[in-house]
Amino acid sequence: MESRNIAKDEISLKDLLVKVKNWIDYLLYRWKIIFLGGVIGAILGVTYSFMTKPVYTATLSFALEDEKGGGGGGLGSALGLASSFGLDLGGSGGGIFTGANLTELFKSRYMVEKTLLSPVRFKGKVTSLAEMYIQNNEWRKKWNDDSALVNMRFLANADRRTFTRAQDSVLGKIYENLSMKGLSVIQKDKKISIINIDVKSTDELFSKYLCEALAKEVGEFYVETKSKKARTNMSILEHQVDSIKRELNSAITGVAIANDNTFNLNPALNVRRTPSSRRQVDVQANSAILTELVKQSELAKVTLRKETPLIQVIDKPILPLRKESFGKIKGFVFGGVLGTILFLFALVVNRVFKKLLA
Repeated sequence: MESRNIAKDEISLKDLLVKVKNWIDYLLYRWKIIFLGGVIGAILGVTYSFMTKPVYTATLSFALEDEKGGGGGGLGSALGLASSFGLDLGGSGGGIFTGANLTELFKSRYMVEKTLLSPVRFKGKVTSLAEMYIQNNEWRKKWNDDSALVNMRFLANADRRTFTRAQDSVLGKIYENLSMKGLSVIQKDKKISIINIDVKSTDELFSKYLCEALAKEVGEFYVETKSKKARTNMSILEHQVDSIKRELNSAITGVAIANDNTFNLNPALNVRRTPSSRRQVDVQANSAILTELVKQSELAKVTLRKETPLIQVIDKPILPLRKESFGKIKGFVFGGVLGTILFLFALVVNRVFKKLLA
């Protein structure tokens, strides 16, 4: 029994080797076709390298310093005192744009489209980044049959609210293209507040301009949003200080007028001194209120400075940018290998199919 199993294994191995040899002989016999496939693939690869535009990558990195919390020590006590008077001086702007949320803000449609309407100098003229993108990709040549699109213009700093449905659609398409393969925002380490922005496009200047403009727009929006609460409170307090000052000045003037009216007054006519006494009470009350409001106003300024984050650009994109291109040698080798594999596969499938039919 054991000898029979060994014999069967030997026969199976012999059959396998014979089949492998037949396949090798078959492919060697068709070497001209396989070589032709490699040549065709190499030609197509070189052609593709000529047709493909190089991709330029602009990289900008910045550090974010953001003091969180209401602070301890004297400032914390001062904030508690302000709260006892019913005043909210900001405290903390919250964690709306921290970590992953901040990186997503860079890729949001609102920020990208707002950046696309930023002014840049292109071919000696001031235009928007959206117009620059359209011209670089020659979209208007495709719009020749559509008068609504071919005459469409995206002016720098245009009011987004006045755009038509077609303009919204075009901006949306640009945003979609950029978000899918042209824009990436990475925070390499959550413990380090350094964020890198990469913008890729086939135009070197567009990559540089968009990268810088996006960082500027998001930076301004971030600072304004983080400090909005503290800024609003400071504005309210400053308005109240000005109002109390006017009331105090009016009360002081009223005291002087009342004193003039009661000069050398008969001591028996004390009722005439009532306006002067009332005005003096107003002066004292307004002085006390003004003193407290001035303290709160100065405290609000300190809070505003604390709540205003610092965005420091570390590296800016510098020309020439990093260039990625599908080289001719790479196209020749890659195309040749791929063409050879495809023709080998086609020959194998053709032979198997013929055997099945037979």
